[in-house]
Amino acid sequence: MITTVNDGLPTPQRYGAILTIALGITVSVLDGAIANVALPTIAQDLHASPASSIWIVNAYQLAITISLLSLASLGEIFGYRRVYMIGLVVFSFTSLACALSDSLITLTVARVLQGFGAACIMSVNVALVRIIYPQRFLGRGMGINALIVAVSSAAGPTVAAAILSFANWPWLFAINLPIGLIAFCMGLKFLPANSTKSLGQKFDFISGIMNALTFGLLISAISGFAQGQSRLLILGEVIVLVIVGWFFVRRQLNKTSPLLPVDLLRIPIFTLSIGTSMCSFAAQMLAFVSLPFFLQNSLGLDAVSTGLLLTPWPLATMVMAPIAGRLVERFHAGFLGGIGLVVFSLGLYSLALLPDHPSHLNIIWRMIVCGAGFGLFQSPNNHTIVSSAPRSRSGGASGMLGTARLLGQSTGAAMVALMFNLFGNHGTHASLILAGSLALGGAFISIMRMTQKSVTQQKV
Repeated sequence: MITTVNDGLPTPQRYGAILTIALGITVSVLDGAIANVALPTIAQDLHASPASSIWIVNAYQLAITISLLSLASLGEIFGYRRVYMIGLVVFSFTSLACALSDSLITLTVARVLQGFGAACIMSVNVALVRIIYPQRFLGRGMGINALIVAVSSAAGPTVAAAILSFANWPWLFAINLPIGLIAFCMGLKFLPANSTKSLGQKFDFISGIMNALTFGLLISAISGFAQGQSRLLILGEVIVLVIVGWFFVRRQLNKTSPLLPVDLLRIPIFTLSIGTSMCSFAAQMLAFVSLPFFLQNSLGLDAVSTGLLLTPWPLATMVMAPIAGRLVERFHAGFLGGIGLVVFSLGLYSLALLPDHPSHLNIIWRMIVCGAGFGLFQSPNNHTIVSSAPRSRSGGASGMLGTARLLGQSTGAAMVALMFNLFGNHGTHASLILAGSLALGGAFISIMRMTQKSVTQQKV
């Protein structure tokens, strides 16, 4: 067992630890989008309808969303390292189960279990980064983490296109097994234990169930409304959601270390940062779900070409996120985030104004603007979220950061369906305009944070 120091790990161990985090986060985040490109092929091979095949994607996202905060709480109780390592094992072997699935039912069940493994990884990764990096360099650590999450979220179509160009769809999942096992072996050597744990705290199973119901019903109601499901069914979901959610929040108010971190949400800069995160990821998902329809249906491109044209976005993020991680050591995160989201919104609006038959260069420079703005925002924002929480509540902050991202992505994906239902063939342009507006709204919220003391100046 590796002994944790109070102010980060020594340099050689720090590099090994952050690489372990990078491997786990890359495969777990990537798998949220990597199957999208292959859905038609998977549905045909498994003799499933296009509508039912959507569960291959939804089951994974839903499993993560309903369990993320519960697993973050378990990390505070039993140790972030332990939860992360269990997640790597579960994720790796359920990925193999996905690759070996011979029906839609078995693949969906495997994806649910895979989602729980991914949730273990996502729920505590930021908390581990806080232990790995010294406080004075935390911005750099968060920059690397934001880079991994942002690029993995955006690179799904590109990676899927690359794999499918020489292999069939089971390899989209099978490739996770060796990566996960390598990360597990590295974790045994490099990952630190919690410097502080919530002594005497017990896991609240009732809150865990209420959390799953609250977020599950929320996503179900949003998706159902966007896809035009029965209004009576949606109304029933909303009523149950309100009742369960009310009792859930009320229960958390009486807890010292609540599963839903209402104690952290009382910190203004934390809450504002969570709001901007949801806006940014909703805008990102609006673009990344809607753009392939324009590129393939309107321009007649294939899946591989589509993935390649989307690639400049994550590449620009890859360049900008580490730079932003260093800048947050000198400038207020609200200022950096505001600039980043304004640039992001300009890129999204420029994509909405694309001509009917644009050149590849016209598309590429707009993707670069979007990716650069997104990268400039994410690193300082994530740094603010984790730094504004007490060290003993790093798990709650990490879980809330992941939950905000997933809620934003789920809402963004649902809004794409709504835009296509409302505007038909112009759904892509409507989605991009809405995405730009959300990014601008997030920029306004980010700038509001400048009235708060910079977390780099606070004693954490």
